Amino acid sequence: MSALSGIPRQTDHSWFNPSTWHLRTRLILLSMALLVAICGAVGVVSYASMDVFLTKQLDQQLMQASHGRPPQGNPGGRPDPLDPRGQSIGTLNARILAGQVSSDAGFLSSDATRAPLSPSDAQILSALPSDGRPVDRTLSNGGYRLVAAETPYGDVVITGLPLASKEDTEASLVWTMVLVSLGGLALIGLAGTVLIRRTMRPLEQLSDVATKVSKLPLDAGEVALAVRVPASAAHPSTEVGSVGHALNLMLDNVSSALEARQQSETKVRQFVADASHELRTPLTAIRGYTELLRMTETFTEDGRKSLGRVQSQSERMTTLVEDLLLLARLDEGKAPEFTDVDLTQLVIETVSDEKVMAPEHIWQLKLPDEPLTVRGDTTQLHQVLANLLSNARKHTEAGTTVVTGVMRSADGSAVVTVTDNGPGIPPEFQGRIFSRFARADAARSGSEGTSGLGLSIVESIVQAHGGTVEVASRPGRTEFAVRLPALRTATA
Repeated sequence: MSALSGIPRQTDHSWFNPSTWHLRTRLILLSMALLVAICGAVGVVSYASMDVFLTKQLDQQLMQASHGRPPQGNPGGRPDPLDPRGQSIGTLNARILAGQVSSDAGFLSSDATRAPLSPSDAQILSALPSDGRPVDRTLSNGGYRLVAAETPYGDVVITGLPLASKEDTEASLVWTMVLVSLGGLALIGLAGTVLIRRTMRPLEQLSDVATKVSKLPLDAGEVALAVRVPASAAHPSTEVGSVGHALNLMLDNVSSALEARQQSETKVRQFVADASHELRTPLTAIRGYTELLRMTETFTEDGRKSLGRVQSQSERMTTLVEDLLLLARLDEGKAPEFTDVDLTQLVIETVSDEKVMAPEHIWQLKLPDEPLTVRGDTTQLHQVLANLLSNARKHTEAGTTVVTGVMRSADGSAVVTVTDNGPGIPPEFQGRIFSRFARADAARSGSEGTSGLGLSIVESIVQAHGGTVEVASRPGRTEFAVRLPALRTATA
């Protein structure tokens, strides 16, 4: 599951691009980074403090060891720096006289004897400053804390203590802090993930609501915008809650606007339906009186032409009114009268009618071997085919080949195609070709006027039948494809 389910992801998501990370991931990583910085700072300070403490403690031991003990039997005599009594194993004792390290210098062993110094050790000891200040040097026996002090007797006494104990203590401190820090990081990471997930849950709810709204068909029709941000994520007193509250207010405003738009569209449709219905009566009267005048009166040649124009325009007006009435019924959601329709036979009849009307075009058929039956309204499906064929006839020149095909697709649906080799439809017009009153006079040549409702009627009828209609056009080839749910394949 993504960090914020429902939030659209960016296509260039990459761990190398922090700007594409989820907010939850950023918060967790930021918390971990701060914790690492705190642990690192605490570790450095603790290590430095421990180093100072251990060094001071080692220096005190070194000063005590450098004073030596008086010889046995002579308490007031000169202290012997090479006397092993009271010294720990590994202690280094040496005396430098006349620039030479004494032969009895060495490291104190566990058997109270002294291991001799190597030549490099003697060289390092000879170079020590005799100011009595402790210094660190690396000898053949490991790291040592050394102090060289000049005595009243003219020689230089050198005492050293191994740094191994100090280094072991510091190493233990480092490992302890590393393990504790890693455990703390793991614990804080898990706890932080749970807490941040819970904190980010209101944002996920906002994202889910926005995603659901984005998938609603808000462009047309009656829309029930009932999706809202839950009250738990819409409290205006919190930052996230204020966003949820604002989103709910916006959705309320959009819902009101959609209701107002729907009411306006309903009124317009009702007006169109009422106006179209009322226009049918006077148009019928006009056509009737025109026919009566043609049969009973004598007109000049110009009068007959004028009367013919009145009759043709009244017929065109009647067709437009009938189209508007059909669209109004489809908009109201009136279901078609479904019956079994032999799509193959319907195509043959419709193409035959169109061939009589436009013999100057070349009409061809591509039919399956067996009839293809669909469930639909015969009259409406006939109008779909008639509109598509009429569209091809009106917008192409004489001699254009129009091919009407029927086939069954791979998913079992029935597909009817109307293809012509005319000039094509401009790409900028194809996106709105099914809109009402959409016309592109320069797109395809033709002399017959059109209302721009034919293809809109085609789309509305096909959608009422549960199908789809598409167009693909380029110069020299335009194809309309109607896809309908098939019922069965009958035997011829």
